Amino acid sequence: MLTKYMKPFAGLFLCLITGTGVFAQTGRFQQAVDYQMEVSMDVKTNRYTGTQVLTYTNNSPDTLNRVFYHLYYNAFQPGSMMDVRSRTIADPDRRVGDRISLLTPEEIGYLHVKSLTKDGKAVKFNEEETILVVDLDQPILPNSKATFKMAFEGQVPVQIRRSGRDSEEGVRYSMSQWYPKMANYDEQGWHANPYIGREFYGIWGDFDVKITIDKTYTIGGTGYLQNPNEIGHGYEDAGVKVPQPKGNTLTWHFKAPMVHDFMWGADPKYQHDKVQMDNGITVHHFFIPGENTSENWEKLKEYTPKAIEYMSKNFGQYPYKQFSVVQGGDGGMEYAMSTLITGERSLGSLVGVMVHELAHSWYHGVLASNESLYPWMDEGFTSYATNLTMGEIFREGVENVHAGSYRGYISLAKSGLEEPMSTHSDHYHTNRAYGSAAYSKGAVFMEQLGYVIGKEVRDRGLLRYFNTWKFKHPNANDLIRIMEKESGIELDWYKEYFVYTTKTIDYAIGPVEARGDQTAVTFQRIGLMPMPLDIVVTYKDGAQEQIYMPLVIMRGEKANEEGMPKRVYTEDWPWVNLEKTIVLDRKLEDIQSIEIDPSKRMADVMPENNKVEF
Repeated sequence: MLTKYMKPFAGLFLCLITGTGVFAQTGRFQQAVDYQMEVSMDVKTNRYTGTQVLTYTNNSPDTLNRVFYHLYYNAFQPGSMMDVRSRTIADPDRRVGDRISLLTPEEIGYLHVKSLTKDGKAVKFNEEETILVVDLDQPILPNSKATFKMAFEGQVPVQIRRSGRDSEEGVRYSMSQWYPKMANYDEQGWHANPYIGREFYGIWGDFDVKITIDKTYTIGGTGYLQNPNEIGHGYEDAGVKVPQPKGNTLTWHFKAPMVHDFMWGADPKYQHDKVQMDNGITVHHFFIPGENTSENWEKLKEYTPKAIEYMSKNFGQYPYKQFSVVQGGDGGMEYAMSTLITGERSLGSLVGVMVHELAHSWYHGVLASNESLYPWMDEGFTSYATNLTMGEIFREGVENVHAGSYRGYISLAKSGLEEPMSTHSDHYHTNRAYGSAAYSKGAVFMEQLGYVIGKEVRDRGLLRYFNTWKFKHPNANDLIRIMEKESGIELDWYKEYFVYTTKTIDYAIGPVEARGDQTAVTFQRIGLMPMPLDIVVTYKDGAQEQIYMPLVIMRGEKANEEGMPKRVYTEDWPWVNLEKTIVLDRKLEDIQSIEIDPSKRMADVMPENNKVEF
């Protein structure tokens, strides 16, 4: 919200079938949906009509007397909650500002349900801006299904935030958040959050979508096109002659298995390029050719497959057969099997935004933690994965790919604006506090975790986390428990300090005293968050030794990491102690320097007191 390929795509449905229902290891449940939609777009009025058949499976132990749908396009109207919030927040998003308040009736967005039945009988419903409240005469019982049928109509707003028409780069349609979408119900109840411009949370299911639009338009986005040889537009099989359409429109038929959203972009000027990966995955690129796009989008075709390959190896196997990079939107935004990105960028920027939005396919698309409650588990881990991927495929030679994330977090921590990462994403007081917490501090959380438990263990834990929790909406505790099992170290303290508080890390080297043939070194905890310490002592003869001080509350210690000097001293530090003194069996005059965390992975807000030289 920036070769040799993988093994074949054989295990997709095996991994997908575990994605719904009740999973015994937690006692939690998740609902399931099956959407069938047909929509017809009038490109002259920018209005569309549609029908939706939704089969909803209640896997919960609860009887549901109400359901809720999201009607996101209603946010793009003067006086909406998004409009008010965008104008009154202390640091408005420049892309939005007061633009919604100035929309005319032809420029606003809307999404209205015209009729709705449940199992063939009409139900009462009430539109409350971006939420449709549906009262059920007959409840949905536990472990049962209900079929909802509706007719709806919408108007595509002028492009302001993510969705919309006629973007600054001239893209006609960025169709995200365009359909009535059932809100999610989980162990915490309904999540019918009004749309004010931040995060999303959806239900996995199968989508069968037919889109009728002017025949000159090319569509790219979520799903597998079912009628490519009738549609053409770059989708047809090699050598196939596509028949001329009999009318002025074409009906595109897409299917998307086991996704929690459906996006499409459309423009008559799109160039559609395909890259076929060795494992059967097809990468689609859709952009408007021109002097500001063509050269770099041609080069982008090299980097997207490389990024998919690298991420699949390091973060878990990408589970779908296609990915679409679509020019549109207002920056970069992730969707199922696809992304919308602005396209008039330098090559570095274009690759960067593509990589970031692609990385969301793991943390937004497949793991899909509740972004409203845990935005850092998506944006932060995506930023972490982006840093590593860019370092691998694009920015070779960068010493610390996470340095920018650390700078962003530490700047926030010193600003006085920081709020805990447990804050609901809609309720941060400033955009800066939200952005720096979700993106920067979230990335630091993961890189710093490698400091606590060891890089190799953290990396194994990330793969185990993905394979254990794909298609299951994990929360923060689920991640921590995986990392505890992988490392043998207790980590609840790390989560509680770094997620639920704004307490900061600050350690210092205190007095260093000669004691005959020995040297006494005192370390001080100044910040309120305790951490284990890696300390490297460098001697004037060039030798190095490591002092390791894990916290008592870790109930374990990490193995010595590759590249670190030999450990000569290990002792637990009780977190309540503000100082700890150790004695080295070397004279003070032999010592050249003492440094806390030379790897710079600990997010110490005052690193200048972490090293002394003699």
